[in-house]
Amino acid sequence: MACRQPLPWGRMEKVSQALVGNELSDLTEIMRERGLPPYRASQLYHGLYRLGLADLERIPSLPSNLRAGLAQEFKAGLPGVEQRFASVDGTVRYLLGLDDGKTIEAVFIPEEQRDTLCISTQVGCPVDCKFCLTALLGLERNLTAGEIVGQVLQLFGQHCLDPRQRPVNIVMMGMGEPLLNLPAVLKATRLLADERGIGISLRRITVSTSGIIPKIEEMGREPQRPRLAVSLNASTEEMRRELMPITRKYHLEELLETCRRYPLRPWERLSFEYVLLKGVNDSDDDARRVVRLLANINCKVNLIAFNPGPEMPFETPAPERVLSFQRILRRTFPCFVRKPRGREIYAACGQLKRAG
Repeated sequence: MACRQPLPWGRMEKVSQALVGNELSDLTEIMRERGLPPYRASQLYHGLYRLGLADLERIPSLPSNLRAGLAQEFKAGLPGVEQRFASVDGTVRYLLGLDDGKTIEAVFIPEEQRDTLCISTQVGCPVDCKFCLTALLGLERNLTAGEIVGQVLQLFGQHCLDPRQRPVNIVMMGMGEPLLNLPAVLKATRLLADERGIGISLRRITVSTSGIIPKIEEMGREPQRPRLAVSLNASTEEMRRELMPITRKYHLEELLETCRRYPLRPWERLSFEYVLLKGVNDSDDDARRVVRLLANINCKVNLIAFNPGPEMPFETPAPERVLSFQRILRRTFPCFVRKPRGREIYAACGQLKRAG
């Protein structure tokens, strides 16, 4: 596939109905209502998702009169780039504008063997984790499936990405609690994974949750679902309540029991994320308690040294403290230290706050 043309900058003009976010069945119904055969929907689907064409009049397989008609009535509906912040390590943070004037953030993270896109699922976040800048925004609204997929297509265009040529990971770890917007997240996942369109393997799509137990169970029943990552961040119930107030509703013991029952696929491990806060949750005793908490769960752990930001009352632990914590966990299950990317441009984990 040829490299996607970079998409225009600036907020997209507010016109007509967005097509991105529609599945093939939806597009088929749109064509049927206009007296057109189903294969036209397949051609449109291919142009939107496989070719990543934001300009409907450039879809090559459609006749010119149909392209013009579609362009008058519809738009692709991708979020526009309002600001772009580039890090010395190659990470790029995007401030993206939505049709209603609200903004979200998405991050491009280049790596040696693959690229990763960190995308948002809500405008703001309602969960109020005490170490996360996004929590300071509160929740403004959920994103639609089209707004979730649109972030991916926009960044594909900006960085000329093609998952069929080079692996791309999608992590729904940007703004928001994905499981509180589960229907849109699942629809977006189906669109991202569809081989007829974008074609990203389900193995490369991950959703991170603070631990919304009923929604974890609901997602586990879905035949087509992303990988699951659970933010742990504490070694006791009391500590987790202080750091993550959602624990008052969904208790740690119940969350871990839900994780033990989660129906993993043959190739899959559950992921746990643990943000290390200096002098709060980073001791060797904490590490040993985490080992006991995660007993009998087929999992791996990603350690994240706290990424600082204004208004955050925490400090980053020393590298040797992080490594000591990792050594204890590694005796029992795989444990990795996530290297901070784009920290100086507020693109790292927990730093997204629509900052200029």
